Amino acid sequence: MIPAFLLVLLSIWTVSASVRRAYDTHNYYVLELDTDPEQHTSSLGVELVEKVGQLDGFWLVRAEKSLKRGEEDPVLERYHATKPSPIKSLTPQVLRQRTKRAPPPTSDVASRLGIQDPLFPDQWHIINTESPDHMMNITGLWEEGYTGLGVISSLIDDGLDYTSEDLADNFDAAHSHDYNDHEDLPTPKLPEDTHGTRCAGQIAAVKNGVCGVGLAYHSRVAAVRILSGTITDADEASALNQGFDEVSIYSCSWGPTDDGRTMDGPDYIIRKAMLNGINRGRQGKGSIFVFASGNGKASGDECNYDGYTNSIWSVTVGAVDWQGNSPYYSEGCAANMVVAYSSGSGKSIVTTDKGKNQCSRRHGGTSAAAPNVVGVLALAVQARPDLTWRDVQHLCVRTARPINYDPNNAPSSKDTDYELTAANRPFSYAFGYGAVDGYALVHAALEWKLVPPQTWMRTKTVVLGGGKMTKKKVFSGGIPFGKGTDTSVNSTLEVTEKMMRRARFASNGLEHVNVKVWIEHQSRGDVHVEVVSPNGIKSVLAGVSSGSGGGGRKNDKANTGFPGWVFMSVKHWDENPLGTWMITVSDPVNPDTTGKFLGWNMVFWGSSTDTDSSAAEDPHKYEIPAEDDNVFPPLDDPGDEEGDVTATVTLTTTALPTMDKPTGSTTRSYTKPTHFLSTGIVDDIDASSAPTSTSSSDSLTDFVTSQKPAYAIFEFLFLVGIVATIFVFFCRRRKQKKQGEDYEALTGDNVPMGSVPRDREQRGPREMYDAFDEGSEGDDDDDEAGDDQPMLPRSSRPTSASVAPGTPSRYRDEPAELEQREQESLRTHNDREDSGSSGSWEHT
Repeated sequence: MIPAFLLVLLSIWTVSASVRRAYDTHNYYVLELDTDPEQHTSSLGVELVEKVGQLDGFWLVRAEKSLKRGEEDPVLERYHATKPSPIKSLTPQVLRQRTKRAPPPTSDVASRLGIQDPLFPDQWHIINTESPDHMMNITGLWEEGYTGLGVISSLIDDGLDYTSEDLADNFDAAHSHDYNDHEDLPTPKLPEDTHGTRCAGQIAAVKNGVCGVGLAYHSRVAAVRILSGTITDADEASALNQGFDEVSIYSCSWGPTDDGRTMDGPDYIIRKAMLNGINRGRQGKGSIFVFASGNGKASGDECNYDGYTNSIWSVTVGAVDWQGNSPYYSEGCAANMVVAYSSGSGKSIVTTDKGKNQCSRRHGGTSAAAPNVVGVLALAVQARPDLTWRDVQHLCVRTARPINYDPNNAPSSKDTDYELTAANRPFSYAFGYGAVDGYALVHAALEWKLVPPQTWMRTKTVVLGGGKMTKKKVFSGGIPFGKGTDTSVNSTLEVTEKMMRRARFASNGLEHVNVKVWIEHQSRGDVHVEVVSPNGIKSVLAGVSSGSGGGGRKNDKANTGFPGWVFMSVKHWDENPLGTWMITVSDPVNPDTTGKFLGWNMVFWGSSTDTDSSAAEDPHKYEIPAEDDNVFPPLDDPGDEEGDVTATVTLTTTALPTMDKPTGSTTRSYTKPTHFLSTGIVDDIDASSAPTSTSSSDSLTDFVTSQKPAYAIFEFLFLVGIVATIFVFFCRRRKQKKQGEDYEALTGDNVPMGSVPRDREQRGPREMYDAFDEGSEGDDDDDEAGDDQPMLPRSSRPTSASVAPGTPSRYRDEPAELEQREQESLRTHNDREDSGSSGSWEHT
């Protein structure tokens, strides 16, 4: 007989152990339900594999493959046949590829810097002797005893070399895992698996007399390996919650491909995992997710097309170089919160590399910017362990140092696009609120009063022109703009005091703003979207890459539009949302393309007026809607508790300026836009827009309106004429048939643009572009040439007097040829579809 304690241990091992996958022979699904999964596996014809990470109610199941081409999935058929049932959802798992964001070295970095080991004097992001205004500013914190002691960060990446002498003492094995090969240790097995080790060195390289040091050199680093092959949503969800009770910060230098063509983000299960970390991570204080903004600026990409970087749960980090310039690769958008130092203008980040005694001085891209922020936040969490995830974001916004900002509106750099927010803070799409200042952030944290609980407020969905979208993303209706109309479309909605009272929304407590849009268009990259607050603060949501005057995501020719895409802005931080918000949708780029604006809604996130978290959170607990409900008008828009409210929508189509057309306007009214809102959060809404459409017949319209009796007679005679015409037509038609001269109409061949599947449905394994990949030029060759140097003992360390002299002037701007090569190589990525460890990116 087996002792009871052995049975307990066996059950714990069964739940916690990661089971190897058999993707060649089995299909995998994620089952969501609140009851025992064993009760439902037999009815579905599946077997239980394991719980999905730390997500309660989510279970990984599998069934043997038996499908032939064209056959329906029998498991899904059984699932649909059992509805209604306790099963909330059943999601087939598809292997996807997440790729790194990592740049190769610049070719002249070794000769230019004259590197000597150990490399601490060369870690310019810590001490920048040439441009002292541009560094992470943390050495004063070290002298005060803030070194990250007791804080764990996790690198979700391609593994970590825990045998490195610069990382071994700070490696946290207990909270690490390999989801590519489903093993306990995140061993970097592939030749290109260097990215996670380099990022880890920035955070926690040991202060041990060899190589350089991390910003939080007494902190610990775990690693979760997902970027070395394809993974499923279940694996990614598990990775984002790995060790979330003890891990404080997750460093994520990856995302969808940064090619200026992709619009993609986390699926339902992954968003559930991120929300799970926010609600339950760090014993309820919330996991801190730090994401690199992306390296696609040279391709016209913007981080608001990335659902990871435009998430309210992410600290989105762009890059700034050692001279304070915005690098050619660093993406901008309204979701950019801050920037941190990385490669550009001839210099890169010096850090640990894979190998027992190896260092790298060629790390960079937004991939390197994100870990620098993680290192600073580790110091802040040591100083104030009670900080919540929202407190951390507030501290980032309030203490960031604007880069190249001139308060007299004369920026010292062409890269700046600063505008003052309602809270009188300068904000830039390229730099966000500015560069993270470690000393300022940690000292602000020491005196920081914790923010009240979070609340949220969603408006009702404004439906324009009878717009609709099916589950297959087929559009119909909407208000046209672009070709033939030469117009933009404006629409407004009202945030009322009653709405704010219902949501218990603090008047100046606004943090994040979400804008969800349904837009049909022949060329998505041409579309320009912006929203203006009641205080006149404008957030450009799409079209940042060409400035505020136009769209211009030049590589994005997709005709799938925006089928319920959610944009995000942090530009309205600490603003009062009360009043009228206006959205403008236009196509200022291509006169030969056209589109239709079907509708939109907004979600406002911020601080509650309640200080008691239990009182504020329960009525407004946010639940992620299932992807099955992604139709328009939305299915999850309930009516108001006190009865349906009829909201008037006034649409204005505003003509673009012309020289030969008189001005005028035509106004139309619609009633009862789709009711939406989480129950109890919004009570009323006035959704409207102010269209103006150029028309040369406005004076005639005014005249007819004033002559209503005569107009009624004219209308009657007009209808009689139409009836007579139809009668004559059918008489002639009958005569033609008698003579055998009838004709048959051809079948129409128009295909709705919305019927084209969205980006991820056009691909196999999903690609994640490496934010470290600025463009690769002989990365492996450089390794062999000695670009990675062995660490030297403390006795060999040079003194501060041996720091190389200033960089020659020719390096203050990157050479044009090198920049062009790097921009072109940025667009070259590989597609890998095999599971387990496989190369995730290749060098050009």
